[in-house]
Amino acid sequence: MRAFRIAYDGRHYNGFQRQPSVPTVEDAVLDALREQGALGPADAVDTPPNYAAAGRTDAGVSAIAQTVAFDAPDWLTPRALNGALPGGVRAWAAADVPEGFHATHHATRRTYRYYLFAPPVDGADATAEATAAAADDPTALPAPAVDDERVHTALGKLSGRHDFANFTTDESGTERDVTATATRSGPFLVLEVSAGGFPREFVRRVVTLVRAVGTGDASLAKVDRALDPEPLPGHEGIGPATPEPLVLWDVAYEATPEGIDDAVEFDVDDEARESALQVFGERHVSARVDAQVLGAMREGLESADDSDDSGD
Repeated sequence: MRAFRIAYDGRHYNGFQRQPSVPTVEDAVLDALREQGALGPADAVDTPPNYAAAGRTDAGVSAIAQTVAFDAPDWLTPRALNGALPGGVRAWAAADVPEGFHATHHATRRTYRYYLFAPPVDGADATAEATAAAADDPTALPAPAVDDERVHTALGKLSGRHDFANFTTDESGTERDVTATATRSGPFLVLEVSAGGFPREFVRRVVTLVRAVGTGDASLAKVDRALDPEPLPGHEGIGPATPEPLVLWDVAYEATPEGIDDAVEFDVDDEARESALQVFGERHVSARVDAQVLGAMREGLESADDSDDSGD
């Protein structure tokens, strides 16, 4: 068996897992395997033997380390897989794994990062560069300032083992041991959340609550109340933040008595990684150009002189 690391720009996909009639990342991966003859005839099997993925990501969510594992032919390398994948989906590393390995069940830790646009308030724990970047970025939409200290305090309360029933629509499996931190990067806060697994929409609902605490729209007591297993009343419910800033950053496979005997070590395929760097580098440049154009349009509208309008 082999496991593959897959990176993808999920903004134009309806999530990872296959769904009828809409494009998903898993469809792209399985179509590539079929095209390369790693699945067999289309009418024989839908997935390779012993196929599993590390987890589902929602529509719009991207990934660096989504992991799929299956009985793969010896010739199938990340670079070979990339030959049939669309540009926004790139394999970049692989590992030999023992028979019976399951990419979902044997994952011991999953880490997500959320890139929250959150300019710092004066006096918050932020550098002068961060404050300047927040003030000078013409492409950034107006956003309430965030107190970093309040964010860190909220994340500290959320870290540890809790019942997170108020952070998901799932009705079971809501008790988790979570580590949650934040790092400032200019006008952004990078929220990193790790756990063995996550209930549905959990990370995005954490972001919603933490941002509300950071802006002062919610008190720190709201965090304690949300951690109470007693359901929040409807008007106090925590909705999910937008999915596009969320990235599945890492999936760890460590040796455990209930899992696998040895930790999985992935070998980077240098050619495949270079392909990924080029693809996502080009998309990064394109996104910056788009942002600059939209920022210029916004500036132009703000500076437009109403007196130029002649009503006669």
